[in-house]
Amino acid sequence: MLELLQAHGQLPGTEIARRLGVDRRTVRRYIAALEEMGIPVTAERGAGGGYSLVAGFKLPPMLFTDDEAMALSLGLMAASALGLGETAAGLASARSKLERVMPADLKRRLRAADETMQLDLPKSGPPAEGGVLAALSAAAQAQRTVHVVYEAADKSRTARDLDPYGLAFRGGCWYVVGYCHLRKGPRTFRVDRVATATRTARTFERPANFDTLAAISTALATLPRAHRAEVLLHTDLATAKRQIFATLGTLEEVKGGVLLHSQTDDLPWLARELARLPFA
Repeated sequence: MLELLQAHGQLPGTEIARRLGVDRRTVRRYIAALEEMGIPVTAERGAGGGYSLVAGFKLPPMLFTDDEAMALSLGLMAASALGLGETAAGLASARSKLERVMPADLKRRLRAADETMQLDLPKSGPPAEGGVLAALSAAAQAQRTVHVVYEAADKSRTARDLDPYGLAFRGGCWYVVGYCHLRKGPRTFRVDRVATATRTARTFERPANFDTLAAISTALATLPRAHRAEVLLHTDLATAKRQIFATLGTLEEVKGGVLLHSQTDDLPWLARELARLPFA
């Protein structure tokens, strides 16, 4: 009810009852409950009347249910593993702001979760700069080309225009996928290696139903490595996709099974990955 009154200003009791799926008597009980919480509600009779919050009353910025508080707690815990620069200060600030508006009981539950729960998440690689990540995300959402300066693994820098289709966090690093105007084709870039990202006036159209994670997985699986391997898997394509993680390689349906095209710097590691498969 509080969310309805905040969003609509004033609503008749019949409309509130309809939206919440309750009767008018329950609506009146809810009004009384809000007033007991210290949230004043006014009621105007007549055809144009209804319930509304007292004009000028300042609500706390956030009120949370138990499920919402748990989601926030787990989200803050997970954020530390997301490879973002200056994360620690941001997490501490967010936690402080949340605790200032939480009732004492919810605050205790949040702290209990911190002290007793752990998440086994992939170890983060080099942190991505938050401003660059935000700029790329905004440009992808607005479908605007960005001018980026990118630093390769050998420390060489190139400037290029990029149409960012989407971003994803995979294997401890943030990646951006899009059309590179310098290379005239789709490319995947590590965000922590993007030195600057400046939005331009040029627009683009993202391919329909573009799968960012699938594109990143394919790009990582086809990176040049010390050894190339082709392995015939005696199974069907659907089963192979379920059993093999995407970055191990690409799969091709052939006569007699599925062909795995893989590249690796560590042949014993590849052998171990193949040995765990439930088919020949």
